[in-house]
Formats: sequence, C-alpha cells, structure tokens
Amino acid sequence: MKVLLKAVGCRLNQSEMDSLARQFLAHGDALTDSPAEADLMIVNTCAVTQEAVRSSRQSINRLHRANPNAPIAVTGCYAHLAPEAVRQMAGVAYVVDNHAKESLRSIVTGEPLAAVQPFDLEPIARQALLGAGGRTRAFLKVQDGCDQHCTFCITRVARGKGRSRSLAEIVAEAQMLTRLGYQELVLTGVHLSSYGHDLGQRDALLHLLRALLSETDVPRLRLSSLEPWGLPRELFNLWEDRRLCRHLHLPLQSGCDATLKRMARRTSQAAFRALIAEIRTIMPDAAIATDVIVGFPGETDEEFAISRAFIEEIDFAALHVFRYSPREGTPAARMSNQVPEAVKRARAETLIALGERSARRFAERFIGQTRPVLWEAVSGATPQGFLNNGYTDNFLRVRCTAPRVLSNTLTGARLLGFADDGTLLAELESSEAAQLA
Repeated sequence: MKVLLKAVGCRLNQSEMDSLARQFLAHGDALTDSPAEADLMIVNTCAVTQEAVRSSRQSINRLHRANPNAPIAVTGCYAHLAPEAVRQMAGVAYVVDNHAKESLRSIVTGEPLAAVQPFDLEPIARQALLGAGGRTRAFLKVQDGCDQHCTFCITRVARGKGRSRSLAEIVAEAQMLTRLGYQELVLTGVHLSSYGHDLGQRDALLHLLRALLSETDVPRLRLSSLEPWGLPRELFNLWEDRRLCRHLHLPLQSGCDATLKRMARRTSQAAFRALIAEIRTIMPDAAIATDVIVGFPGETDEEFAISRAFIEEIDFAALHVFRYSPREGTPAARMSNQVPEAVKRARAETLIALGERSARRFAERFIGQTRPVLWEAVSGATPQGFLNNGYTDNFLRVRCTAPRVLSNTLTGARLLGFADDGTLLAELESSEAAQLA
C-alpha cells in the first residue's frame, strides 16, 4: 500500500506523522508524496486558529481533487473537535481522534500493530525510514496535552490533560533515530516544560535532557516551544554542552501585564525580563524567539503600546505574530470588548515589521563568525557547485556553494553577509572545504 502523509500546523503534528511514517514502513507499506500514486492519504489537522482550520480543510479538499479514488483518513485537533464536519467532507473515509491517533494504521487496515524494530529491517528499508519525512531533523514527541488554562487556547480541549512518555522510552527512540542517521533531534510536546509533572516529577525535563546527552550520541539536540515559567534554573546550565542548540522559543503572547492576566498566562513583564537576562548571561549567542497574539479581547491602544514597547525592549531573534482568533469553547471567546479585525490587522503589521528588524539585527551580530551548520537541502546548482541550505545551532538560515551535496552533514561555516532573500551566505571552513575539493 502506498501512503501519503500530510501534517498541518505545529511540530508536534509533524512528529506524530513521522512516527506514523515509521509505523507504515515497518509494516511493509510505502510512502509517496504524489496524491495520484497514493492508495491512502492521511491528514493530521490543526485547529489552534480559524486559519489553521481553513488550512486543514483546504488540504483535505486538495488531496481529494488530486485523487478522488484514494480514501482519506483525517486525524488531529480539527478532527477531534469537529468530527462530524470532517466526516461530511468529500473523500473522507476515516475520522480518528487524537486519543486513537497512534492506532491509526490498525483502524484503517484492520490489522494489529506489530512491534517491528527498525534494525530488524533490511538496509534499504532503514534508509527509507530516514528519508520518510525528507528532512535531516527528527521531531521527538515527549509529552502530549496540557493542564494550563490559558483563556484563548483550544489545544487543551483538543489534546486533553498532560501526559508524559517515560524517560526510558524517549531515550530508546532517540538512540534509534540517531542510529538511523539523523543529525538533530527536536523535542516536542504541547507543553514541553511540563514534561513529567503528571508523574509527580517537577524537574523531569532537566533529567530527560541529561539522559539524552549522556546516553545518546545525537550530534544536535534542540527544544521546541517552552512555556516561560516553572523552569528549573539548573536547566540552562546544561547548555554548556554544545550539542544543545542555542535556540529557545519562549511564547510570551503579550508584553502587557493586564493582557497577560486576562489570558491567564503565568508570567509578567518582570518575570519574563529576568528569565531572558539569565539566559543571555549563560548563552549570549542564543536565539530567543517568541509568539505574540494581537487583538486579544479588551486590548486597548494603550495595552498594545505597552506590549509593543516591551517586545522591542527584549529584542527577539524571531517574532511570530498571530491575530487573535475566537475559538468556541474557550473563555476568551465569551469575553466582551472583542477587537475589530481591521485593528488586529494593523497591530499585526506593526509587530511583524518590528520582528523583521530585530531578526536582522540578531543575524548581523554573527557575520564574520564561524558557526556549526546542519545542511538540510539543495536549492540548485551553479558552475561553482551546489547551493546547499541549512541552519546554524542558533537557527540562522544559511546558504553556501560547495562542490557536492552536503545534506545531512554538520560542518563549520563562516557567515559572510546577506543574500537578497535574507538568507546568510556562508563559506565552509578551510579544512572542510579542502576535503571536498
């Protein structure tokens, strides 16, 4: 059976699809990117915003138009929250909620899942596992669900309470992914910083990172989004190990204390400022990214101005801006003083421009320096060589010309300056360039 996998939304969704890919391959199925070739198409949907719902529905519709004969299995947050609406869509044969997602193959085939280890497979099949997602980074899910009550968030409803995987299980999967050849693992979860809390272990994330660094040979380890509260202070000392990427995504959501209070976020300007100062003392080269929601109910011009000033003060390396989207079933959707769409749009444009400037300033700091780069893809070729694209440990996008394809390799690269598209141009370290000549 040829299977097409499509993930919409967050890294956690992608991590789940990577696991499904390995599951299908381990049972002898094949993966395809072509809808015309697919015998089955699977869409892992998102519902964090109304735009995410639209993207999920559009993906389903596009796949059905491309191959009306292939059944579509839909899972993820949108399928969980609106199963009847999904079931009525053309081409949808299966609707699988989030709690049954790991058994999706059994649901659609009627066959029990076999415990097949990747290293029991032939080398060609093992290589297919590495290439299942077409990437050099693997997303490793360590927990699901959330016990917070942020007033804007539907994810807690869609994903349920926080549930952590065992440390031993995560380490075993990390070892497997490393043996398969992945150069970077990205730890993902709905509320990653709460890992282990459901097991009564408040410092479990700290112990998990220590175990992954001591019990695996993974060249690079990156964390996805971390809620900026309740983090043990010893955690950041682990970044003395250079395998931990200098990149932290700490979702702020607003830079105004009054707005944060209505959002039921467990942080404030003072607490967030202190956290950033501590991180930058330990890792001055760290890229600190964040998410911000504009137009939250009751956000006045004054609150937005306060938020904007604080965001500018922190000077993030990357700023992801979202217009508030009412989600039925959340407290914020019932709040008065909803902000007009035109105001949301104008505020978003202001912060996007601010974020672009701060991202440029951050990248400029490293021009002339040599950084470790994981090369991920090739975008073309010139008479001088292949155009290799990758990311530094602090998540700067770079491109260099080399005589061969560098995908899935780690090298040092000296950052030279900006290309027209904002990518940093780089050259390989002289010793590594000589080996390729």
